Amino acid sequence: MRKIALLIFILFAVTTTNAQSDVHKQNAGSVSAPITDVLKLKEPEFDFGKIPQGKPVYHNFEIVNIGKTALALDNVQASCGCTTPEWNKEPIAPGATATIKVGYNAAVENVFEKYITITYNGNQTKQLIIKGNVWKAPAGSAPANASIDLLKKQTF
Repeated sequence: MRKIALLIFILFAVTTTNAQSDVHKQNAGSVSAPITDVLKLKEPEFDFGKIPQGKPVYHNFEIVNIGKTALALDNVQASCGCTTPEWNKEPIAPGATATIKVGYNAAVENVFEKYITITYNGNQTKQLIIKGNVWKAPAGSAPANASIDLLKKQTF
């Protein structure tokens, strides 16, 4: 008889513990809903391809506020000084679009990949990426063509 009573007690304790756990999970879900992402990037990455050294290039990244309240871009920061982001500091209305203009100075010959971090609505972040290949233009003007001088000397 004692074994049956003990078994019933254990079964009762386990059942009530699970029931309380389920109630806490439901309440936790309704109290703190997950934060949804409100900033959509139309293109998170752009490849400039081959660009000549010393010629700055620019690209406009378009962003959309897909939330129900205004979106504030707190900061847009590049990973190095060779990349310069420009953006409007005004809040973006729900459903509206905005542009972040990113420039790269192309001073150094090499393949590059640069990251631009967008901080918005206090603590959320997204990254943009620009990449490409800076090639060195030949020094000086094109070499002289000796054939042209030969043609100039001939008389017809």
